[in-house]
Amino acid sequence: MPKPMHRSHSFKKVQRVTNSKRTVTHYKRGKDMMPHCAICGQELNGISQKGPKTRRTNSRLFGGVLCASCTAEVVKLRSRVEQGDMKLNDIGIRQRSYVLQLVAH
Repeated sequence: MPKPMHRSHSFKKVQRVTNSKRTVTHYKRGKDMMPHCAICGQELNGISQKGPKTRRTNSRLFGGVLCASCTAEVVKLRSRVEQGDMKLNDIGIRQRSYVLQLVAH
């Protein structure tokens, strides 16, 4: 009987034959998904699937977390909050934490 963690479908079963001609089952995780934007869910550009385990991210503001359009929107909202045109309560809950991060700096 496999371990409880291996009973889900998030692991792939791989049958292997050992040197002693015994068949064993190895469990492998599937491929990692592409990173997505934390606000809109769009796949992030500039981060490749191939390469080292520590994937390279963009060196810009919120690189590897937000897509370019959401980053631009957060920057606009920050300037509106700083100028007094908007209040933090008027901003959506997903964008509010990123605007707060920019205002703190």
